[in-house]
Amino acid sequence: MNTISRVFLMIILAACLLLPAGSHAGGAAIGLTYANFPPANTFPCVQMERWKTEVEKRTGGKVKINTFPGGTLLGAKAMLDGVIAGQADIGCLCMAYQPGRFMVTNATGLPLGIPDARTGSLVLLDLFQKYRPEAFAKVKVLTMFTSAPTNIMSKVPIRSLEDLKGLDLRGSGGAAQVLAALGANPVGMPMPAVPEALQKGVVKGLLSSLEVMKDFNFAELCRFVTMTDTAIYPFAVVMNLDSWNRLPADVRKVMEGLRAEQAEWTGRYMDRHVREAMQWSREKYKVEVIKLSPAEKTRWDKRLRPIVAKWIAGARAKGLDGEAIVADIKAFMAKRAQ
Repeated sequence: MNTISRVFLMIILAACLLLPAGSHAGGAAIGLTYANFPPANTFPCVQMERWKTEVEKRTGGKVKINTFPGGTLLGAKAMLDGVIAGQADIGCLCMAYQPGRFMVTNATGLPLGIPDARTGSLVLLDLFQKYRPEAFAKVKVLTMFTSAPTNIMSKVPIRSLEDLKGLDLRGSGGAAQVLAALGANPVGMPMPAVPEALQKGVVKGLLSSLEVMKDFNFAELCRFVTMTDTAIYPFAVVMNLDSWNRLPADVRKVMEGLRAEQAEWTGRYMDRHVREAMQWSREKYKVEVIKLSPAEKTRWDKRLRPIVAKWIAGARAKGLDGEAIVADIKAFMAKRAQ
C-alpha cells in the first residue's frame, strides 16, 4: 500500500471514529428501543407500532425501532426515569399514574367534558406546547394522546349514587378522584393487575375507557356498563435526550412532523376501537349499557364540581395558575371540536 493510500485510509478511519453512536454510516440502520407497559393488543401499543412503521417508512429504512410491550423493558411507573437514564431510547407513559409529577398535563383528566379521545389528544398536545412543563425538561416529547372518556364497568348494576356507595372499583389518577367524589371506594392498581383483582373479588369493577372491555376481556366479568363520560387518561411518548441529539437532522424532522399527526391518529383509532369493543361486548356477553336518567346525571355532576376547584387550589399552591390552565383546556376543546 503506497503512502497516499495509507493517508486516505487513516482519514476514513478517523471519520468513522468521530461519528456519534447511532449515526447512519455505510447504510447501517439506526437502532432505537421503544418501551411500553400495557399488553401488545392495547391502544397505547397499537399506536406505538403505527409510529414505528411510519418512522421506518418515512426515513427510507434509515431507522430501525425495536418495540417492547407489556413492561418487558420498563414498567409503567419507571418509564420516564428509565428513559432519562437511557434504559430505553423511547418510552410511553401514563401520566395519571404519577399525578403530582405531571400537574399541568394531568389537568386534562379533570371532569371538564372532553367528549372523545381525538379531542382529548389534541387538547393535551396543545396544553403541553403552551406550558412546556418542567416534568418533561429532561426528555424529548415525541407525541401525546389520551384515552376516551371513562365509564364504569362493573359486576353489579349501578343505576344511582346509592348503588355506587362504598363499592370497591379500580381507578387511578383523575378516575380515582371521580370515584371518591361519587361515593365509591377507589382502588389504585395498574391495568394489567385488574383481571386477577376482578376474579378474586378485590374490586367489583373499574372506571376506565371502554376499549378494555375487549382488550382485557373485562366483558366476561363486568356485565354492566354505566355511562358517565368523565375523566380521561393522558399519555406521553418521550425520548432520551442523548438519543434524540444523536439523530441526523432529517430523522428528527420526520419525528417532529409526526407529533400532531400521531396524536390525532391515536385519538381517532381509540374512538373507533371503543365503539367496536362495546358492540363486541353486547354481542358476545350481552353486556347491559346503563344510561343515567337526567335527574340522576345532575346528582352525579354536582358531586364532581368540587374536583376542579380543589385542583385549581392545589395548582395555586405549587405556583401554577390553575384557573388559566382550566380555561385554556376549555378553549382548546372549543378549537378542536369537530
